Amino acid sequence: MRLVFAGTPEVAVPALDALFASDRHEVVAVVTRPDARAGRGRHLAPSPVAQRAAEEGVEVLKPQRPRDPEFLARLREIAPDCCPVVAYGALLPPVALDVPRHGWVNLHFSLLPAWRGAAPVQHAVLAGDEVTGASTFLIEKGMDSGPVYGVITEEVRPTDTSGDLLTRLAFAGAGLLAATMDGIEDGTLHPEPQSPEGASLAPKLEVEDARIDWTAPALRVDRLVRACTPAPGAWTLFHGERLKVRSVQLAPDGPRLGAGELRPGKKEVYAGTGSHPVRLEWVQPQGKKPMAGADWARGARVAEGERLGE
Repeated sequence: MRLVFAGTPEVAVPALDALFASDRHEVVAVVTRPDARAGRGRHLAPSPVAQRAAEEGVEVLKPQRPRDPEFLARLREIAPDCCPVVAYGALLPPVALDVPRHGWVNLHFSLLPAWRGAAPVQHAVLAGDEVTGASTFLIEKGMDSGPVYGVITEEVRPTDTSGDLLTRLAFAGAGLLAATMDGIEDGTLHPEPQSPEGASLAPKLEVEDARIDWTAPALRVDRLVRACTPAPGAWTLFHGERLKVRSVQLAPDGPRLGAGELRPGKKEVYAGTGSHPVRLEWVQPQGKKPMAGADWARGARVAEGERLGE
């Protein structure tokens, strides 16, 4: 089939590579978000998907909005059979959905109908799910509510961050998306409606959502830190300045501490929660690089009894 691939971030590149490697399909163009400012210099840079497509000499379309007349006209000229999508980042209007004869097929990183929305992996980690996965589905007007072609499952490991889990799903999901394209072309794969039961939403986690509540149980603190790593980054306050918390370890045998209370030692630093304490493994003070929690405590001269969150 002639494919137009839509995607933007690095997590979409494995799926694009899988389609490039297919001997059954031709990626004739990609659709991605416009260049954005990145890096210390905040220079405009193309998306990872745009860069990968340019390496292959494939046409790159960067509409400000997918409803732009110029973009829709070009899409009709290309006349794709199907448009596979991975983390494109913009809402597709009905007028665009009608162009390819097999529609737009999205690779979504959850077991639909669970975790519909922009941050399914983060919410799976935050909720303590033991199993998640990826689904391919036909995009319709609703939010991730279209009929499903196929799924894969993936274990959520106890120490997984969202970044860890998303990386595994990106590569496993790439094979699922390629297999879905094969089944659509063969006519052997037909989408099945999602169950009306078990639907849950996964909106984007904002910076304020990532603030640690030290009165919460230790398990909840751990899940929040892992869910928000690498982005938006779990954080708290210390002496009125923001401190990112990149990794904690549950310490049920640690000292009895009040919520947010700190207990520094030579090789570790404990923080109290609503249940048992956690060890601060990696933190990042404002304007500095990540460092071991014990190193931060020594450098900041943390005194016993001082509290996080203030």
